[in-house]
Amino acid sequence: MPDPTETPAVDSTTGAPRRSRTIQPLPDQLISQIAAGEVVERPASVVKELLENALDAGATSLRITLDEGGVKRIVIADDGCGMPPAELPLALLRHATSKIRSLAELEAVATLGFRGEALASIASVAELFITSRTDECPHATRIDAQTGAMSPAAGTVGTTMEVRELYFNTPARRKFLKSEQTELGHCLEVIRRVALARPDVAISVLHNGRAVEHWNASDPQARVAKILGEVFDTAHLPLDERAGPLAVYGCAGLPTASRGRADQQYFFVNGRFVRDKLLTHAVRAAYEDVLHGNRYPSYVLFLDLPPEAVDVNVHPSKIEVRFRDSRSIHQFVFHAVQRALARHAGASPETTAGGHAAQLQPTGPASFSAKPLAGAGISAAMGTAMGAGAPDGHAKSENGTAWLRQSRMTQGTLPVAQPLALYDALFGRKDAGALAQPAVSWASDSAPEAIRAPNPHHAAALHADEQPLGFALGQIHGIYVLAQNAQGLVIVDMHAAHERILYEQFKTALADRAIGVQPLLIPVSMTAEPVEIGVVEEERATLDALGFDLAVLSPTSIAIRAVPALLKDADLQSLARAVLADLHAYGGSRVLTERQHELLGTLACHHAVRANRRLTVDEMNALLRQMEATERADQCNHGRPTWYQLTLGDLDRLFLRGQ
Repeated sequence: MPDPTETPAVDSTTGAPRRSRTIQPLPDQLISQIAAGEVVERPASVVKELLENALDAGATSLRITLDEGGVKRIVIADDGCGMPPAELPLALLRHATSKIRSLAELEAVATLGFRGEALASIASVAELFITSRTDECPHATRIDAQTGAMSPAAGTVGTTMEVRELYFNTPARRKFLKSEQTELGHCLEVIRRVALARPDVAISVLHNGRAVEHWNASDPQARVAKILGEVFDTAHLPLDERAGPLAVYGCAGLPTASRGRADQQYFFVNGRFVRDKLLTHAVRAAYEDVLHGNRYPSYVLFLDLPPEAVDVNVHPSKIEVRFRDSRSIHQFVFHAVQRALARHAGASPETTAGGHAAQLQPTGPASFSAKPLAGAGISAAMGTAMGAGAPDGHAKSENGTAWLRQSRMTQGTLPVAQPLALYDALFGRKDAGALAQPAVSWASDSAPEAIRAPNPHHAAALHADEQPLGFALGQIHGIYVLAQNAQGLVIVDMHAAHERILYEQFKTALADRAIGVQPLLIPVSMTAEPVEIGVVEEERATLDALGFDLAVLSPTSIAIRAVPALLKDADLQSLARAVLADLHAYGGSRVLTERQHELLGTLACHHAVRANRRLTVDEMNALLRQMEATERADQCNHGRPTWYQLTLGDLDRLFLRGQ
């Protein structure tokens, strides 16, 4: 006899009868297990949900215990407000929460958790026990999520969540978990995110009975240094930008401290860690001027905005968000990070054990600290505003306390006659026989008057504020310029520095549509591949915008009839091939937009002053003055440093003076 719940049907392809089931509601347990597939992906997901609940409860101390990477056991104990006994059963129900009451509250949610499904999802795929106590209760109460049994228990004010045997009742899911160390790594990464967002909370982590992490409650700078390491601590920039209700703050790593992996990128929106393509793209775009190739910047950034301007209810994991005005947010973040990097053109790099970094020393109390949003317990305010006009060059916080010292560069009066004209001469000067010159050239009293530098000792003392890079002393192997400033010795890589200056000039000229064109009296012909011939014909408008006039002479040759004026003395054939290669790789429209940096870098690199080029002292000084007047002059457009500062203290240590 046929099942009354099934109705006959016919397969549309074979014509054979088939059976279809009637629609019926799913059991609550199965619903929770389905939901757990999105909420509880691995042990780290459990840790994330439980930590968010603890922070929402006002915890100031967290003790996390993991066994076998969290698969065997997860225990999170907090000192928050706790839950009264009557609410413990409710906490285990699906969609039961204390965080929101209406749609209006959902649209302006200010807590980390709000969906009310995490505990129910966890309980459906693991053994869950909750022990909690409030101030009013004489003792703690423990509930077994599987049976609902409640019993008195010992415990201080707060809540302890214990999760055992993850996926014990869904063995197929358990097979997808990775090794113990891999799962532990994911758990620790989740904990680090919480630790960065809430430096005011003390956190300790044990794994298989052994302590693996411990962070005392501290100021944000100390917490960041503890988690991201010494390299980031000594090579990052403060960032604090505000525009109406928007604020982005925190710290962005220097290009010279970039990494081969994007494993130190933390972005928080209203205190919640997010992985958002729009924000990632905005930061990456800000670094395009100074970081190319497969290198990734490090940063810890916080974006605050009105809760109603961002939708955090996009995915059950709450790691994705959607902005109401995504374009404005993108531009705000992009320009904030870009300005911070541009300001670093005036920071004074120092070397310690051969390293290159802006030595950012604390000069007072931390100026960014945990500032909970209303009802959220969410850390905010992690940046410092740059002290505009501060005479001592300190970065100032809103209350006037200084966190980071950052000296600024300004172009003052030029100490040599017509240095900019001499700098311009770098473009056209030919140096036959430069290799035969001495490896080191010095500015001395025997030098001709026309190229004799001012007394560097006297000049550095008089113009230290106006000329932070000091005055040239000489050149080493035609590669490095040595200069003296008030702090000590400056070493400049003249090719890298010149490359950055040219890059910025090209960028400004292209933005202003003011690239000067130099027609060639005698066109230069060159052989060309078919693909290069095609690029010349297809991208003529782009080439014109860049200042190039290329003409096809035959199926195998091209004539160069005009080039940008700044590049008139470059190797024109190799330059033209490089530009055509970029246009072929990225396309004309992309080269003038998101791939503009690669092309401008190609142009700058082809004409930057080369190694083994002998410069006069006046030309060296002109190069230093141009560096001081150029944004982001502390690194070339590939992210390499252009200059080092060796202080007198560094030199004293090298020669053991005073020891």
